[in-house]
Amino acid sequence: MFQQPDLFEPRETAPTLGSLPDLIDRISQVSKRPRYAFMVLNLIYKAVGQGDSIGPYVRYDGALLPVRDWLCEALIPLAQKDGRRRTLIDAVRADLVTKGQLPEDPVAAEARIAEEIKARIVRSGRTSISRAASDLVRAGLLRRHYKGFRVDHANRGAQREAVYTITPEAKRALGRVH
Repeated sequence: MFQQPDLFEPRETAPTLGSLPDLIDRISQVSKRPRYAFMVLNLIYKAVGQGDSIGPYVRYDGALLPVRDWLCEALIPLAQKDGRRRTLIDAVRADLVTKGQLPEDPVAAEARIAEEIKARIVRSGRTSISRAASDLVRAGLLRRHYKGFRVDHANRGAQREAVYTITPEAKRALGRVH
């Protein structure tokens, strides 16, 4: 039988954040990768400056990048220290050889491999950023909506890009005084 929830029933709210350890604890309760989610939140916090929101585009190296791509660029050094990087290099080299896309010139081949590795890291990084943002939304530390081509909308797609808004509670826990 269909159960209608009581719309006026008081909701359980998460306890307020008093400090950085409280914030980290809340993230760890909702995220499988709390350190990564915290790094994403901290980057957003630093980037919003005096405002509350970042996106849909961020100026980086003279170009406008979607906010998720900018976050990926900021976190690429983590992927370069990953033990799986050697495996990724070997896999990319094998894929390019199989497809006949690896240049004969060793310098050009290394440049092509580096280009493909960066493309793969950014592609998987966008997914990781989205997952971390979803975790932060669930934790009540971030709000997300989409802006773009046709209309602003709560759902993604149709050439819309994410906009992240950090909550006042998260800002206070990260050290910002209001």
